[in-house]
Amino acid sequence: MNDTTRNAAAPIRVGIIGAGTWAEYGHIPALKLLPQYRITAVFSRSAEKAARVAASHGITHAVTSLDELVNHPEVDLVLVLNQAPQHEAGIRAAIAAGKDVYCEWPLTTSTAVSAELAQLAEQAGVRNIVGLQRRLAPGYRYVSDLLADGYIGQLRSVRMHVSVESFGALRASYLAYTVPPENFSDLLPIFGGHFLDILFAHFGFPRQFSALTANQIKQVAIAGTDELIPHSTPDQVLLHGVFANGAVLSVQLEAGKRNNFGLQIDLTGTEGDLKISNSTCFGPPVNLIEGARGDAQPLQALPVPAKYDWLPAHELGGSTAELAHLYAAHARDRRDGTQLAPAFRDAVNMHEVIDLILESDRSGARTAVPTVKTP
Repeated sequence: MNDTTRNAAAPIRVGIIGAGTWAEYGHIPALKLLPQYRITAVFSRSAEKAARVAASHGITHAVTSLDELVNHPEVDLVLVLNQAPQHEAGIRAAIAAGKDVYCEWPLTTSTAVSAELAQLAEQAGVRNIVGLQRRLAPGYRYVSDLLADGYIGQLRSVRMHVSVESFGALRASYLAYTVPPENFSDLLPIFGGHFLDILFAHFGFPRQFSALTANQIKQVAIAGTDELIPHSTPDQVLLHGVFANGAVLSVQLEAGKRNNFGLQIDLTGTEGDLKISNSTCFGPPVNLIEGARGDAQPLQALPVPAKYDWLPAHELGGSTAELAHLYAAHARDRRDGTQLAPAFRDAVNMHEVIDLILESDRSGARTAVPTVKTP
């Protein structure tokens, strides 16, 4: 495989499948920041788009087929960056070519298919990464260590509120694909997947939970057109549960928030409290971390120590910097044989949790969470 056939100090050569907005303004700047990587090839269903992106970003090869991309001799790591319904084809092709593979979250539109692909990647011995990058942001890793070091004592409760200004009744044309339920790209998979992963990666999976969802937005208008699309997926999700140590969990996800949107996570402990907040969900502002110990104390800002930042000096926005931390983690994993970056097995775990949330909503019953599988 790639790790044994090339000098470990040589840059990881990257081939990109999908030349959309997030590829150009997220992945490419993140990779260019890191000396461990070199982008060598790009493929898009639009040859003109691939050629434009290649020319704009100094990418040597704009290839004309998926097969050519995954089998290119100057590609070690394949990035699957197109929309969720197209992920399976790119992943299968990369695995068949014996190439390491990164795929955006959601891994696929199906839990069963995602589980099959995770198994195929493991059997082929290729490194596999899923784009659940937010768990690797410096602030979340710092808070995780504060908990482990006893900053707030024993954890008693976790409360997370994610309110999203997008995914409302009016959407830009590039978000039209998020409406059909078969694309598995609505509020719960996209925002739920990313933000629940933060909780589960750092605080553990709940032992059991109950869920309630609501569909309040019945149709979606596509901006700049007369198109109206029926909307049947949840735009509100409530989740209540309990962790193995008895700490309780409360989560609310809501889409189409007109004002006062963003993220807030509150952690209550026996000795103090922590709070993580942001005025946006996916965007440039850095999370504010605050904490207090003792009784009736005001929360104080807790700057993230420099050791948690794995990146060279940069001016990347918040979401792109989180992505760069994922790539920094993968480079460390290749070098050290570790598993810092989230893998396909993490994606399967998240698929299964989402299935359990929807089943709990349908049945009205509290759902037990099976022991998760780790990479």
